[in-house]
Amino acid sequence: MTSKILKIAVDPAAATAPYEQLRAQIAGQARTGRLPVGFKLPTVRGLAEELGLAANTVAKAYKALEADGVIETRGRNGTFVAAAGEAAEREAAAAAQAYADRVRRLGLGRDAALALVQDALRAAY
Repeated sequence: MTSKILKIAVDPAAATAPYEQLRAQIAGQARTGRLPVGFKLPTVRGLAEELGLAANTVAKAYKALEADGVIETRGRNGTFVAAAGEAAEREAAAAAQAYADRVRRLGLGRDAALALVQDALRAAY
């Protein structure tokens, strides 16, 4: 566990890689507002020590979160939760539109396209 606000539990026996568990938990907490915009995350080294992970594992998760717009690094000031909710929704909407356009061009019907999305989401979650 970490601070009173940031709650992370990594299961080394899980099928999901530790960096992905960390990424998903931070992203989820930011998306739901449990981690407020502007919340300062622990340093890579500090969180790695706290969770018993390699620093590279935490750095990989932070890098993925930054690429997704969930967090932002402000140089020596640290890493903070970004205002990513709206950006994430816009990006997801654009991806959904691109998918809809693609399946239409491929000649797939609505039911088949939705079934593929549901299968992909089941696999991802």
